[in-house]
Order: sequence, then C-alpha cells, then structure tokens
Amino acid sequence: MSPELISILVLVVVFVLATTRSVNMGALAFAAAFGVGTLVADLDADGIFAGFPGDLFVVLVGVTYLFAIARTNGTTDWLVHAAVRLVRGRVALIPWVMFALTGALTAIGAVSPAAVAIVAPVALSFAARHRISPLLMGTMVVHGAQAGGFSPISIYGTIVNGIVARENLPGNEIALFLASLIANVLIATVVFLVCGGRKLWARGAEVPRDGGADPGADRPDAAASAPGAGPRPDEDPSAPDAGPALTPARIATLVSLAALVVAVLGFDLDAGLTAVSLAVVLSTLWPEDSRRAVGQIAWSTVLLICGVLTYVGVLQEMGTITWAGEGVGGIGVPLLAAVLLCYIGALVSAFASSVGIMGALIPLAVPFLAQGEIGAVGMVAALAVSATVVDVSPFSTNGALVLAAAPEADREGFFRQLMVYGGIVVAVVPALAWLVLVVPGFG
Repeated sequence: MSPELISILVLVVVFVLATTRSVNMGALAFAAAFGVGTLVADLDADGIFAGFPGDLFVVLVGVTYLFAIARTNGTTDWLVHAAVRLVRGRVALIPWVMFALTGALTAIGAVSPAAVAIVAPVALSFAARHRISPLLMGTMVVHGAQAGGFSPISIYGTIVNGIVARENLPGNEIALFLASLIANVLIATVVFLVCGGRKLWARGAEVPRDGGADPGADRPDAAASAPGAGPRPDEDPSAPDAGPALTPARIATLVSLAALVVAVLGFDLDAGLTAVSLAVVLSTLWPEDSRRAVGQIAWSTVLLICGVLTYVGVLQEMGTITWAGEGVGGIGVPLLAAVLLCYIGALVSAFASSVGIMGALIPLAVPFLAQGEIGAVGMVAALAVSATVVDVSPFSTNGALVLAAAPEADREGFFRQLMVYGGIVVAVVPALAWLVLVVPGFG
C-alpha cells in the first residue's frame, strides 16, 4: 500500500473516531499527524509542524477574544439594536445585509477570512438574540464573502487571474467574478428559504427592546437564555426603543472594532495580531468588563481546526494531494478529468487554503486544456467556484471563524450542522459548476 493511500485512510479513521466516540477531532488529527508523519512519511517534528496554521491560530484567538470583550461589556447588544433600526425592524433582511457587507469587503480587496472575522461575530450575536438559525446567518456571511471574492481587484481574483496569465491560458476576469457572484447568490437564496427565511418574513417588523432583543425577549426565561439580554444599570427598561447606552467602554470597543477594519483593509495588517493588541488595550483599561473574556475564547474550536490543518499539512508535505491530482489529470478523458479536478478542489479546500488549491489544480488542468476540447475560461471558473463555496466547512478558515463566533452553548450542535452542510456543498456544487460552466464549452 502506498504512503499516500495510507495517509488518506488514516484521515478517514480520524473522522470515524471523532464522530462515533465524541473525541475532539483536532486532538485525533494531531496524533495522526505524529504517527503518519513519523512512521510513514519519515518527517521530523519540524516537518510535521510545518503545516501548523500559526496565523489562523492567532486569528481565531484574537478575534474571539476581542468580540468576547464586546459581548461582556454590551457592545454587541448596541450593534444588534442598531442593525434592527437600520432595517426598520425587519429581521429577515439582516442575513442579506451581512451577505452584502462581507461581499462588499472582499470585492474591494479584503482577504476573505478578514471580512468574515469582522462580520461573523456581530451576525451570530444577532442570530442568537432574534431566534435566527445560526446556520443561516453563518453561511450567509461566508457565501457573501465568496460572492465578492473574485472581483478584478479582489485578492482571490488577482491571484487566480495571475495564475491563468502565467500558464498562458485564455482568461476573462469579469466571467470569473460573475460566476462566483451568481453561484453564491443562488446558494444563499436556497439556504435562506430552507433555513427559515420565509418564517422570518412572516414575522414582519419587530420593535427592538432591551438592548435589541425582540419583543418576546423580555420574558424572564428568554432574557436568561440570551447573552446580555436583560437590561443593564445604564439602560432604561421603560424605554422600548432606547437601546443600550453608549458607555465609555462601549465607545472604546466600537472604536477598536473600527480600528480593526481600518488596520486590516487599509493597512494590510494581520487580523489576529491586531485583534489581540486591541483586546489587550481594552482589558487594561476596563479589567472588570474583560475578566471573563479569556475564558470565552473558542479554545475547543482552536484545537479542532489547528489539529486538522496540521494533518492536512502532513499530507501536503508527503505529496498526497499532488499524487491525487496527477492521477486525475492523466485519465485521458477531458470531461471526466474536469469534474474530478473540481471535486478534488472542493474536498481539499474544505480543509486547506482555497487559493493554494487553485494554484495547484489550475496548472494540473493545463495539459488537457491545451487540447482545446475544454474551454479554459469555464474550467477555471468551475475550479474557482468549487474550491471556495466549500469554505462553509468548519475546517476551513471561514467556517472556523463562523463556528468560533457562535455561542458556547450552541457550538457543538452548530459544528455538526456546518459539517453536514459542508458535505452537501462538496457533494453537489462541483457537479453543478462542471455542468453549467464546463460542459457547454466542450468540443
């Protein structure tokens, strides 16, 4: 049995054990990385840790730390209340507002995880307060980020268009952008309808009360179950539309959140390091509001994601991903090779860098694209869509950020929902992208 096949089988075992024995998948993946890396791939510790996502570790810790402070001092309550007022109480519009916001951020040049890191905590906080499915809200944020992710001036767009130009393939920047935009809008529409969007429309407009909660949230049981739902000493419970007051701590937190956006988008600073630094400043100035925030960092999610991605790094180090891609590329049946490459891009991207996968798969497609039977523009667009819509997976950077933003009490169930939804996307979208974008250009 080849080392590459062994490494894939071990990954299957990790999934089975995590599912059947309720063991943290990240811990299992670390053990698997050690075993496979040492016994099969002959890697030392440095080789095994080469795939450890240090940047993602800092992003997850930093962003969840900063937004934990925002939750404890009531800043997210204020933001939720402001969002309800913005859409005149129609909570059904909020998922689309989040979709459009993340789409706009990535379209003008934000890295997709940075946009999700900024928007997801507010979106999930709103979902918790207004009885909106976290799966709906989380996926709308991620699909929004991918909808704008391939504009000609975006990070993904410039990278993929650069790869196409380097490989001397025909390209079309607008077609690439529109393919991703339309695909994600359609997927988001389906998710909205399936995950309760119609019921949200039926609820009509709701007047925000007690810090942005819906009219039913002033019941004792609902107030107890919603984070920060009850009135604070600085709020007037008798004023139904007043919302939370802007205390100095909340103003400073809002300034910090704005500074995070400017630092990441305007100065290209690291989102994780910036968030940690801002959180430390807030903790120093208002330690009483921030004392519980460290405990609210999504540590179990950090272990899960970092462990799985470390094992994926071992697969990359030992050439498993290249081995699979080259095997598909040598099939000799262009349409079959095209759909299999789309599936490989989706499967691997659900656990690894979307851009990295496209950078590996587009060159692998060059030999059969050179034959002229498959249209290069459609094939590149299909690979781009297949490799990025799966970022809703809880093992991808965007999915992990959404998972980390969910309330701790709901995180385990939300993780399972994201896994199921990610599996459906991996199973369905590559075939549809191939059918719509590749097959019409064949021949």
